[in-house]
Amino acid sequence: MRALLILFLLGMLAAIGYFAYSAMAVDGEPIPTEGYVALALGAGFSVLVGVGLMVLLFFSSRRGYDEPPHFR
Repeated sequence: MRALLILFLLGMLAAIGYFAYSAMAVDGEPIPTEGYVALALGAGFSVLVGVGLMVLLFFSSRRGYDEPPHFR
């Protein structure tokens, strides 16, 4: 059973690799400068949102907001 799962996952990895290579090997015009700027801004914004959410999670955990309520 475990071997079948490993073979299935390796097959999925091979298929993803094939599709990624075929998508990058398409002939056409290169990405314009505006495209690279938009890509960099989008990636930077995504990183900032992720870091901000992790900071909020850290502070929430440290302040005890994640603990279950204690009733008297």
